[in-house]
Amino acid sequence: MKKLINEVVNVEEEMILGLVKSAPDKLRKLDCGTVVVRANKKEGKVALVSGGGSGHEPAHGGYVGEGMLDGAVAGAVFTSPTPDQIYEAIKAVATDKGVLCIVKNYTGDIMNFEMAIDMAKDEGIKADYVVVNDDVAVKDSLYTTGRRGVAGTILVHKIAGALAEKGASLEEVKAVAEKVIANVRTMGMAITACTMPAAGKPGFELADNEMEIGIGIHGEPGTSREALKPANAIAEELLNKITDDIDFVGKEVAVIVNGMGGTPLMELYIVNNFVHDYLDKKGIKIYDTMVGNYMTSIEMAGFSITLLRLDDELKSLYNAKADTPALKR
Repeated sequence: MKKLINEVVNVEEEMILGLVKSAPDKLRKLDCGTVVVRANKKEGKVALVSGGGSGHEPAHGGYVGEGMLDGAVAGAVFTSPTPDQIYEAIKAVATDKGVLCIVKNYTGDIMNFEMAIDMAKDEGIKADYVVVNDDVAVKDSLYTTGRRGVAGTILVHKIAGALAEKGASLEEVKAVAEKVIANVRTMGMAITACTMPAAGKPGFELADNEMEIGIGIHGEPGTSREALKPANAIAEELLNKITDDIDFVGKEVAVIVNGMGGTPLMELYIVNNFVHDYLDKKGIKIYDTMVGNYMTSIEMAGFSITLLRLDDELKSLYNAKADTPALKR
């Protein structure tokens, strides 16, 4: 295994320390472990907490800051954070308006966030959660019942965070988060696997002429293994599955062309070139595009495409100010 790390057991802690030191004006690490919160807590707003296993950087700690999250919890690589960690994050950011947790649809994440929310409620903290399930690749997987939560989670952070920043109620922030979830879809692929530091070897093997379609974000293989195709053909395959799932025709969309951690920007831009042409031919108007690494799988080479169907409310919140280490608007 060739990785720029020190001891395997310290990967998550050192990663979080390095993240906080990169943005000390925005982030503060709690003493209880790999939990980050805003450096300056903002009262009078619903606080947003998200998290999951490490290995998805910049998610989720990179999205803590004005206009997005108030706290983020990092578990071990590809492993849900513990209920105690999540509970400490909720306590640290809680305000009199309550806390909304944004949870990706993985069994361990949901179970642990639910336990933490129950602990918080026992302490008199008003708390609730939503579950993101934007992946159209599978209905069920090794990690979840129902669709997985992947890169579309970032848009939930952005839009729910914008409404929370305006002082909306917990019920209103939850409702707009669920509106995003209902209108966002994602699908991904990979040409190489990633290597978890604790495992020391790739999660799966691919020949030079093979690719995985429908991968998740935990290093797992996809729903099908196919012969490698040109970038345009791969993007078309993913987009067909996304646009078959809900009707985007005649709508405005926000697009994310997301790198999985090991994909050069050159290749992501090539994919984006086709995405724009494809959507134009379909009569789908692109409102805005994000290209880069937003929800990764360590050093996996591949990409995902996310489309969010927009209306006037979602556009306004999408455009609202955000100032975080990983996303500014």
